[in-house]
This record gives sequence, structure tokens and C-alpha cells, in this order.
Amino acid sequence: MEISLTSGPVGADAGRAEVVERKGLGHPDTICDALAERLGLALSRFYLERLGAIHHHNVDKALLWSGVTRPRFGGGEVIEPLEIFLAGRATLEVGDVRVPVDELAVEGSRAWLREHLHALDPEAHARVRPLVRPGSPDLAELYARGAKTGRWLANDTSCGVGYAPLSELETVVDRVERALSAAARERGQLEVGEDVKVMGVRDAGGIRLTVGTAFVGRYLRDLDAYLAARDGVAEMAREAAATVTAADVAVAVNAADDPAAGSVYLTVTGTSGECGDDGEAGRGNRVNGLIAPGRPMTMESVAGKNPVTHVGKLYNLVAGLICEALVEWLPEVREARCMLVSRIGWPIREPQIVDVGLGCPDRVPEAQLAERVSEIVRDHLAGVDQLWQELVAGTLAVDRWPLRQ
Repeated sequence: MEISLTSGPVGADAGRAEVVERKGLGHPDTICDALAERLGLALSRFYLERLGAIHHHNVDKALLWSGVTRPRFGGGEVIEPLEIFLAGRATLEVGDVRVPVDELAVEGSRAWLREHLHALDPEAHARVRPLVRPGSPDLAELYARGAKTGRWLANDTSCGVGYAPLSELETVVDRVERALSAAARERGQLEVGEDVKVMGVRDAGGIRLTVGTAFVGRYLRDLDAYLAARDGVAEMAREAAATVTAADVAVAVNAADDPAAGSVYLTVTGTSGECGDDGEAGRGNRVNGLIAPGRPMTMESVAGKNPVTHVGKLYNLVAGLICEALVEWLPEVREARCMLVSRIGWPIREPQIVDVGLGCPDRVPEAQLAERVSEIVRDHLAGVDQLWQELVAGTLAVDRWPLRQ
């Protein structure tokens, strides 16, 4: 395995402008990612508890088909519930043990919706439709081959990328979305739904945030109450941003509203998935919880992929962990990026390419860093086939920063 190393500007500040987005808990795309990952982890835990080892599965395809609602101040009703389709492949039987994949999908999805969306009734407002079939024989055999030899083999040719640390704007967007999505749970502001999207822009004019927030009609008596709640969300956003930046932050909430015409962002359940927007796994936040088009990115969908051999999941995680370690352990390094490329059938510890970029304020020669960088990269790749333990335990997860908590 050859490690390519370059030094120079690699961070968000290297460009003239920066754009960062985060889709909140109640966004339809985030819901799809979360339910796919919930099902994948439920399968992993079932396999471990009943069969002693994780078996082949990939349940990374999810679609949220929006329903029909009639929101109004002081109430509202759901006409047609939203529908969630969870599709993929899994080992459904081993000997006389039947894997209850449909039950795991439905119960796990309802539990997640109940836990995270305070205004949505999982039984009345949503239907979950599992669509999981057995995996292909060749991929199942590839998985079994790795299990027998103890050298897990990549079940896809894919790439993973990561970078560290977060920029100021990335930290602001992350902090603001998390604060707003938690408003109902932590502040008792039930009128604020969890479907929050934050788009941040930084340029010569400073930092501007455009925030979309789904308000819940039953907790707002009229338009004046809505406008007051909208002002409150803008203030919460500014407060959250002020915890991580000294810069002035301009905030616009629900910019498409036309109060004079009575057109405002009102919902019954706190998510646009009830009526206004469909969702799909893989279209939302990357593994660090952000969408940052100026940074290294891959379109690989991570949620729901098996945590043992699917490099589409593992390489995105380990690339981020490598970058965190490079910044933490090498005092000369201010920022780092990493790209890993797999080849199907090869050991997951042996990527085709490891490309590392370092940002060093003092322009340290690459040769001076090469040995220490190589050691950090090799240490992390040596442990890539053990990351499943942290994923199953919940100490390592997709869609959050830092990755390991």
C-alpha cells in the first residue's frame, strides 16, 4: 500500500467563499438515513445475539413518500400518512433461525420517529413498508470467505473521504441546526418542529444563515404567534452561533413566507415529509453531519450498509478518523484531508490508494512528516475491521461530529 502525501492549502479558508448545509433530524432525507442505519444496526445486533456473528446485509436504500395534510393554526389534520420504504438485502435465514427483518424494520422505525419527532404519531401519521430480500449469492460468498479466513474483504469498489478540523462556518451551521432541532425537547418550545435546514454562506460580507423551520400549527394560535415564534428561532440561531464565533451572523428564517398573503411554513407533524417534500437515503448529510461542496465529498450513501465489509461506510468513517488524528497528534499540521479507494475482493485493510493532504502554516517539508503520517494511517487501517464494534455500541456513528463520542 502506497501513501501519497502532499502539503499546501487544503481547508475551507483556501477559497474566496464557503457554503455549508446541514439537514436536521426531521428533514425527509435525514429520516431516511436514520431509519436505514437503525435497521442495519438492528440486524447486526440480532445476528450477534442469536447467531454469534454479523451476517451479510446491506439495507441502504430508503424512500420517504410524503403524505397529505391540512395544517392550520390551533390544529391541523393528517389526511394521508407519509410512507417509508426500507429496501435492501439481508441474510434472512440461518439454519432454523428466521431473521425477523420486517418486525425489526417497523418497530425500529417507529421507535426512532417516536424518540425524535415530538409532533408525529408513528402509528397514525406514518406507514413503514419493509422491502428486504436475500442478498446475491456471489456477495454472500465473498462475505463468508472473509469470515472464514479472518481477513475481511471489501464488498464494493468505492471511495471514502474525510477532513479535519471543521471550519468556523461548518461549526456554526452544525451548532445552530442542533440547537433548533432540540428546541422542543430541551426548551419545551413545542411549536418548533425538528425539520430544520440550515444553509450557511461565508464571503467578504461575513456569515449569513438561511434557516428553514417547520412550525407545528397546533401550538400556535394565529399568525402573530407564528411571527413571534419565527423571531424566536432567529434569536436562538444567533445565540447558538455566538457560542462558536465572534463574527456577526445574519439570520433569515423561512425566507419564502408571505405573511400578508397568509402563506407561512406551517405543518401538522413538524416535518415537511408530511406533505411538502419526499426523502431518500444518501441525499443528505455526509458522515460528519454536513454537506460542504467546497470540501472533499463522495456521493456514497453510508447509512444502512453493513459495518463489517462495506467500504462505502467504513472508508468514509476511517478517513475522517485519520484526519482527526493527524491534526491532533502532529503539532505541525493545522488541517488534513484523506481519500481512500477500495477494490472489491481485496482486504479492507489494503486500499488501492491512500491520498493525504496536509495544511501546515509553516510549510513543513513533506519528507519531515512522511514517517509519522504513514504510522497514523497504517494504525487506523489496521483497526478498520474492528469499527463494527463501535458502530454497534453506538460510540461511532454516521451524521455527527466528532465521529467518535
